[in-house]
Amino acid sequence: MEGVNVLISDQTLSIDQVYQHVVHESCGGICLFIGTVRNRNKGKTVTHLDFETYQPMALKEMSKIGEQAIHKFDIEQIAIYHRSGFVGIKDIAVIIAVSSVHRAACFEACQYAIDTLKETVPIWKKEHLEDGSYWVGARP
Repeated sequence: MEGVNVLISDQTLSIDQVYQHVVHESCGGICLFIGTVRNRNKGKTVTHLDFETYQPMALKEMSKIGEQAIHKFDIEQIAIYHRSGFVGIKDIAVIIAVSSVHRAACFEACQYAIDTLKETVPIWKKEHLEDGSYWVGARP
């Protein structure tokens, strides 16, 4: 769909590249969500994350989220980028960018996109700790 740009990459994600996909002459608002890898979770030290995905299905689902956001929130453009493979501390794991005529739609669409991505897109996260690792969602 026009206005939707999605990417899954094992390379560093570029904030500028995502921004360029959503900037539009009719839009006065652009919202960016950038998810980075933190060094602590549940009281444990995190060393890095590994993301695995079934890419054809994940890209299809990410596109669907973008299409839904365009219709639901009256936005102009949306880009959803996610990493795969090894992602180190402070590295970017996900970027969502949205543009619209006014800011309120941007914020709502951006939150909708990240929340829905985490619920529906087949991307699995393995968290590596100093004392082992586990697949997120498989441990209480």
